[in-house]
Amino acid sequence: MDLFAEQKRANRERVQPLAVRMRPRTLDEFAGQEHFVGPGKLLRRMLQADRLTSAVFYGPPGSGKTTLAQIIAQMTQAHFHQANAAAIGVKEIRTILAEAGDRLETGGQRSVLFLDELHRFNRAQQDTLLEDVEEGVITLIGATTENPFFTVNSPLISRSQIFRFEPLGIPEIVRLLQRAVEDRERGLGTFEVTLTNEAAEHLARTCDGDARRALTALEVAVLSQNSEPGTAIVVDREVAAESIQRKAVGYDRDGDVHYDTASALIKSIRGGDPDAAAYWLARMFEGGEDPRFIARRLVILAAEDIGNADPQGLVLAQAAAEATSFIGLPECELPLVQAAVYLACAPKSNASAKAIWEAREDVRSGRTIPVPIHLRDAHYPGASRLGHGEGYVYPHDTAGGEVAQNYLGVDRVYYRPTDRGAEAAMSAYVERYRARRSAGAQPDGEDEVDKADT
Repeated sequence: MDLFAEQKRANRERVQPLAVRMRPRTLDEFAGQEHFVGPGKLLRRMLQADRLTSAVFYGPPGSGKTTLAQIIAQMTQAHFHQANAAAIGVKEIRTILAEAGDRLETGGQRSVLFLDELHRFNRAQQDTLLEDVEEGVITLIGATTENPFFTVNSPLISRSQIFRFEPLGIPEIVRLLQRAVEDRERGLGTFEVTLTNEAAEHLARTCDGDARRALTALEVAVLSQNSEPGTAIVVDREVAAESIQRKAVGYDRDGDVHYDTASALIKSIRGGDPDAAAYWLARMFEGGEDPRFIARRLVILAAEDIGNADPQGLVLAQAAAEATSFIGLPECELPLVQAAVYLACAPKSNASAKAIWEAREDVRSGRTIPVPIHLRDAHYPGASRLGHGEGYVYPHDTAGGEVAQNYLGVDRVYYRPTDRGAEAAMSAYVERYRARRSAGAQPDGEDEVDKADT
């Protein structure tokens, strides 16, 4: 029976992809994530002391989440059980938890459950784990590519350590590729492969931090060359480029990367960097982002961050949004990048936005200001008996066309214009106007004004 099981295992290993065969087996072989598995860092200390607590591994594909979980399985003295949330239900989870409880009560052995794709569990399924995780019956390690603060129940989050996995860097992936080329037991060492520096750099750069994708491309590059036994195989840049094909842009239209990239675009434009704005816009296009979403964000940004420092910013952003609806992909990228670059180069002011934010806060939390009598509607019969409109001065009947009368009833300042761009002229006007209003003066050159019966 043991021989049969060994043969089954050998048969499975023989067909495993290179990326699976080359998975690190120890922490020292593990690449990347030095911020928590490096010497003296938190997770390494926890593993070396065999004091692992419940954790959530969060990061992009190919960054080592499953690999690290398997290393933990080798290091821990606890019973280790691995499952995928997409292939397991509440019934199976309850069975695992019951067995973990029996194991703890009868032999004192702790249990670790590694649950891959944790985000695929709905809220009710996650609640099934909560009591046993809280009581320490089981240590949960959940792996997810989705932001756990959006996809994992708050009680589970509060009882877990969050480890954020970052995409592997180019030097780290190059080292993994070289290791695979040299390893005769698990890698491609028996093929006598020569991997050029240019090819390794290309694979490492194009895989976008996904070690699995880089190793898969290397395996394709080697196995696709039908060389005679004993003939050296050279993987140069051209072969590497053919093997990995088009770069896969990591982008999710309703997840973390979507919001992070949109944030980067907005902040780049707000900060005045047209080059960064063009790059993040290209990233969104290549990732398949809805151009209407981009157009909406640019219109909002033009009003919020450009404002009256350059009123044409909103006009151009709105024109780009209309052009996007009219011409669609792929040409709509042209008016959108035109608007993005213009907004990045335009003078900035959020004075208008701050005015409405402050005014709304007063409306929500302050005492409601009644409409002053002289501003109330006076067009209907009987309004004059209520005094509505009495004392109102019609600006068009004045020489200057403006009247510094009290339009609010209280002394409030919401709009604080900057001295940037076109808003500088508005700043000068507002300063003059407020000075006349405070002094109760009439417009320049006006001695008498007529009251309009409105």
